[in-house]
Amino acid sequence: MTPKRWTVSDIPDLSGRRAVVTGANSGIGFHTALGLARAGMDVVMTARDAGRGQAALQRARAVCPGGSLSLASLDLADLASVHAFAESTAGRLDVLVNNAGVMATPQRTTKDGFELQLGTNHLGHFALTGLLLPRLLEGRAGGAARARVVTVTSAMHRMGRLRRDDLMHERRYRRWSAYGQAKLANLLFTVELQRRADAAGLPLLSVAAHPGYAATNLQSAGPRMEGRHLVAGLMRLVNGMVAQSSEDGALPTLRAATDPDAPPAALYGPSGLGGWRGTPVLEPPAPHALDESDAAWLWERSVALTGVRYAQLAAR
Repeated sequence: MTPKRWTVSDIPDLSGRRAVVTGANSGIGFHTALGLARAGMDVVMTARDAGRGQAALQRARAVCPGGSLSLASLDLADLASVHAFAESTAGRLDVLVNNAGVMATPQRTTKDGFELQLGTNHLGHFALTGLLLPRLLEGRAGGAARARVVTVTSAMHRMGRLRRDDLMHERRYRRWSAYGQAKLANLLFTVELQRRADAAGLPLLSVAAHPGYAATNLQSAGPRMEGRHLVAGLMRLVNGMVAQSSEDGALPTLRAATDPDAPPAALYGPSGLGGWRGTPVLEPPAPHALDESDAAWLWERSVALTGVRYAQLAAR
């Protein structure tokens, strides 16, 4: 049976609530921020590049003139930037959307020496979530609605494997293998965050989403980094012929962020064409994304690498 089509009109009124969306200057992040603002949320859009961020903010305000939108600087590949952003964020936060990421890049490291894809897609967001946890839990005693952390993964998590013996792919770097591991890490984090929040009795919902195959700048960014402009152009051409729009690609993230019936540790993705496109629905992750041993190991390794310890979880 064809699932009922879920659209932005299904988002409930979110007036008075506040969200942070990372990587909101383009693609899925931009349309996620826009969808939340249209539903009444106060949305903080983050971007690594100030100029692109300002252009995105102006564009968002033009198409959503009544929305409450602001911009902040955040580079997930730099832990100092993550700390600075968290320290500048005051007041209660209701939704954190861990969206920013890189895909299939040439071998590079972050400012802290982490493999770029794992460092940006997972470790940066691991640190950010832990540092913002007090804001997410603020004022939620006595049965208040749970805060929500949405982590954007990829269908490519299914081919990812956690390489405990070479987490940073230092011995042999393969861009797609590194990407698959980073996206698997997003799901292992989602599940482990929910498990630890539940064990601590904290009012927190951790969920994930993937966009299927959506036309964004991710597909051409890797080739551009290597100066392969012909390949980058070809990827843009393929996007135009095959991919769904980034606006449609944002729907699973928006549903994960707003569906009042979202189950704990849920994964939302497109329903059609092998998960490439279609209305967002619940889907089962790959079995190895639910591996409790891998999730616990990655959590402890992430704490050691980032220095962010999630005191609210450890204290209970």
